[in-house]
Amino acid sequence: MTLDDAYANAAYIPDADQFPEMWQAKAEAFRLKSLSESGIAYGVGERQVMDIFLSDTVAKGLLVFVHGGYWLRFDRRYWSHLAQGALARGWAVAMPSYDLCPSVRLPEITAQIANAVGAAAARVVGPICVAGHSAGGHLAARMAMPGVLPEDVAARLHHVMPISPVADLRPLMHTSMNKDLGITEEIAAAESPALGKPLEGLAVTVWVGGDERPAFLDQAAWLAEAWGCGHVVAEGAHHFDVIAPLADPQSAMMECLLAGGA
Repeated sequence: MTLDDAYANAAYIPDADQFPEMWQAKAEAFRLKSLSESGIAYGVGERQVMDIFLSDTVAKGLLVFVHGGYWLRFDRRYWSHLAQGALARGWAVAMPSYDLCPSVRLPEITAQIANAVGAAAARVVGPICVAGHSAGGHLAARMAMPGVLPEDVAARLHHVMPISPVADLRPLMHTSMNKDLGITEEIAAAESPALGKPLEGLAVTVWVGGDERPAFLDQAAWLAEAWGCGHVVAEGAHHFDVIAPLADPQSAMMECLLAGGA
């Protein structure tokens, strides 16, 4: 028995196939009118680059957004429009791409995102928020754990928000995706945020859509329970639109994220 259906999102979202095209169009339109530095290398390789979006004033801090796609698809250029909310509130926003499975494994991706956060932090002063969606939620949560970020960067963390995260990787070992993901017992033990703890005193809020698949509601609850952190279930939101409020400076998600917790 596999858990493919449990972790299938598109099959349960109306017009799911239209979302990637919509994201890409919105992101491209936003980039054309934004003040940004694009394609900044933070590591070696074509995908180890990021875009940084800047407001026209000195930034209050830095938001790093890590995209999802089960560590198998997408890149930073699908999500640029989601920077609008933080930018309108005076924060800079960094959006990294990263290498994808099966060319790398999850520990390598975690290390890449840590490098990206560090490189972005070197360019923008002030507090740092990290948010990520789905697989990116896993990576955001990993940034909240001891020993992942350099100490000076970790000391600047203000708030981490895993959105619809995959917090316990063990169930994914029983999906067909694992042929490409290559999650082993050892990787699951080391890379599952729900099996570890966050940095002491760090504000963390787990956010998930109320209309998501039961597996993702469970994953969010497991992380919130393991970490004793904030847990928001957004009524009426599914896995593909739960991140839309990042583009709205007045949304409850943006208020929570930049304020440092619910």
